[in-house]
Amino acid sequence: MKLGLDIGGTKIEAAALDAAGDICFQRRVATPADYDELLTAVSDIVKDAERETGERVTVGVGCPGALSPRTGLMQNVENIEGLLGRPFNRDLETRLDRPVRLANDADCFALSEASDGAGAGASTVLGIILGTGCGGGLVAERKLLRGANAAAGEWGHNSLPWPSLAEVPGPLCVCGKRGCTELYLSGPGLQRDHAEVTGEEVDVRSIVARAHEGDAACRETFDRYVDRLARAMAALINVLDPEVIVLGGGLSHIAALYERVPARWNQYLAGARDGTRFVANEHGDASGVRGAAHLWG
Repeated sequence: MKLGLDIGGTKIEAAALDAAGDICFQRRVATPADYDELLTAVSDIVKDAERETGERVTVGVGCPGALSPRTGLMQNVENIEGLLGRPFNRDLETRLDRPVRLANDADCFALSEASDGAGAGASTVLGIILGTGCGGGLVAERKLLRGANAAAGEWGHNSLPWPSLAEVPGPLCVCGKRGCTELYLSGPGLQRDHAEVTGEEVDVRSIVARAHEGDAACRETFDRYVDRLARAMAALINVLDPEVIVLGGGLSHIAALYERVPARWNQYLAGARDGTRFVANEHGDASGVRGAAHLWG
């Protein structure tokens, strides 16, 4: 039995998968602010899963940031302060008396969709998160590619490809650089762009709905977004040549993206590359826990 835990800034989602990949145990609890309490919360969930299923479980964990391959400590954690610099994996293994596999939450999303989701059967799957930020993970032959720094597939803090003069130098990012792709393609980035051009503060859902209804200003904002996303995906395709790109996150629900972005990215691709599919995720909010469980194969 494989147990996956998706640890976020506000909640911990857990699910156990049986041999057929069906969920046979689920749990949701608030994420404790204290580190020791977090370890206890995970330990309690594991005990509950084994008590309810009657089986010993393997434990896979997805969370923000990643374990440094060099130090074994958590790095690049943005929304769970207690995790940064901690040997989270080792501490969990001590508490649970078993090995624990841990990966970035975007990696878990990609692994879930590559294993038995929208990318099932594909040789290479690039999972892309479009939400409050932009993240990603890369899977080849159902194996997660972590990279030398456990950061493979992360693309949000690269520069927006082929920028126009109006996009240079770009807004200042929290990482200290200007023009990061995340500042244009995240949900807040889309809202910022619309506000800067029109002076109107509108949420993403309203921008997309009004663009669909023919509102000229919102349509122009959405057109810019489609072109920028097409450029970003073309740059990734040029380097990685994935068979499937699967979208997750809040903006993945925008149906128009799946037709318009591939139609636009052709003008940015290097040579003839028409084999990449661009699809919505299959497992939705469950992808995080399912991917964490699949860290055990």
